[in-house]
Amino acid sequence: MTPTTDTRQEALPESPSSDSVATATPLSTGKRGTVPKRRFQTGTFVKRGKNWLGMWRIDVTQPDGTIKREQRSKTFLGMSERAARAAFQPILDAVNKASGAVAPVPKSAATLNRLIDEWREQIAMSLKPSTRKAAESHLRCHIVPSLGDCALSDLTARRLQAFVRGMSNGERTRKTIENILLTLSSILSTARGWDYDVPTVALSDLSLPQDTPRERVHCFTRDEMRSIIRSSTEPLSTICFVLSLTGMRIGEVLALRRESLDFRRKVISIRGSVYEGKLGTPKSKASIADLPMPDALAERLQNYEWNPAKKENPLGFLFLNQDGRPYSANRLRERKLHPVLAELGIRQTGFHSFRHAVASELIDSGAPITVVQTQMRHSDPRITLGIYGHVIPQSQRAAIERLAGSIAD
Repeated sequence: MTPTTDTRQEALPESPSSDSVATATPLSTGKRGTVPKRRFQTGTFVKRGKNWLGMWRIDVTQPDGTIKREQRSKTFLGMSERAARAAFQPILDAVNKASGAVAPVPKSAATLNRLIDEWREQIAMSLKPSTRKAAESHLRCHIVPSLGDCALSDLTARRLQAFVRGMSNGERTRKTIENILLTLSSILSTARGWDYDVPTVALSDLSLPQDTPRERVHCFTRDEMRSIIRSSTEPLSTICFVLSLTGMRIGEVLALRRESLDFRRKVISIRGSVYEGKLGTPKSKASIADLPMPDALAERLQNYEWNPAKKENPLGFLFLNQDGRPYSANRLRERKLHPVLAELGIRQTGFHSFRHAVASELIDSGAPITVVQTQMRHSDPRITLGIYGHVIPQSQRAAIERLAGSIAD
């Protein structure tokens, strides 16, 4: 007979009855009856409405020798998560004690290299391509050479502090070291979920090098943006025009399709991003947004048509290369933008300088920081201030000029 599932709302008795076995999955049956396979339970803990609910299973032996699986649950009314978990744990302990189940032995003999191989196979492919590329760079250049042969149980705060000290040679900024540690922390956190024996070390447990002053963000001037647009051929000219009037990221511009443009409402919908010629999702949830389309941009995009190879374009991309596919931002920068900058005598930089230029122009014109945040689609205005805090708004300049004039007079 196939075991059936039953759910009851009750607490576990202090002394479980002899006819119940916690999470005993039938292994086989024969003349001696059912031989249970004892499994250690960690239970299920969820929030239902305003209360926390703990669930576990018991297998009840029936008179005919078969096993009926029953799911039990208990609601912890009016308790915090921490208090509810504390109250739930004795129930799990009693269930596991009754069944003779023991906690799985942590995997302590594995090395970090072995874990990284497993992480690549199970987790890495689900990450965004840009995130995966950055993680692989951290692993290849820093983590594997220094820590790859270490046993996971040896990755203590002392060992990781030595790792940080080895990277703090003046060539890497604090931010770079933090990013490397976050990649390592993410992999080790996954390992703990897989029952590996890994010490828990927080970033705050480590002493990082002093933060170096942020290098001033390079941005084009208004005249430079105008010159680049005029001196570029299509499709680079229109791409730079979009960048200059919206502050979008280059990957988002390369992902634009006809359906992204609403000329009636004068809105550009950002729903995708191209990375290395492949369409994906935007950088973050905050990046998914609708931006205003100025009249000048609407007019240009309505008249824009560019398909040099005359290839099929079923998705309606605005910008296609000779192969009929979305551009790679890196190749477009190297092969198209940089020659234009060299011809104009402008510093060799990337498309992100357009984004910085738009933010700087908005701040300098006196736009509230919340407006700039919305246009840049930062999740928090503190991010906007952190990046563009050096920009002095025109309203601030005018106020200081008035003060200076009154004092001088």
